[in-house]
Amino acid sequence: MPATGSGTAAAPTRTSPITLQFAQKAFIVADERLLLVRKSESDPFHPGRWEVPGGRLEIAQDLDLDDHIRREVWEEVGLKIDPGPPFHLWQWFMPARGEPAPAQIRVVAAARVCVPVTTEITMDHQTPDDHLDESVWVPFGELGSYPLIPSLRPVMRAFLRLGQ
Repeated sequence: MPATGSGTAAAPTRTSPITLQFAQKAFIVADERLLLVRKSESDPFHPGRWEVPGGRLEIAQDLDLDDHIRREVWEEVGLKIDPGPPFHLWQWFMPARGEPAPAQIRVVAAARVCVPVTTEITMDHQTPDDHLDESVWVPFGELGSYPLIPSLRPVMRAFLRLGQ
């Protein structure tokens, strides 16, 4: 499985405090289209950029990785999914909020191709920190025209190489 070190913030120095977190992203495929979500203008890192549903694991809440990605997708777009195996691993760094600078979070993420069990999209279950304001099914041939968050670009290339 390919891995890449692309990220959104500069890698911290060896003396910077680092917290490790795990995330999963759902590449939800239906009828040769991929579900993308757009970050809202209130997003602190990538306002207006596009990505796929998913998020960071919450240790106290998520006991199973399949349940974790199901919960993230349900909260963000209201779909029930059947998670597939990971196809790509990558990482990024981001500032740790509420911590003294230059504290950083290293997020290690797995991308998974998922099949929708339900198809009615709703953004009604979101939490305030999701920062999403739109979702759209995009034909594979049009994915290159969407401005993605930077860390997702190599993952999207890996997805398209799968030949879904």
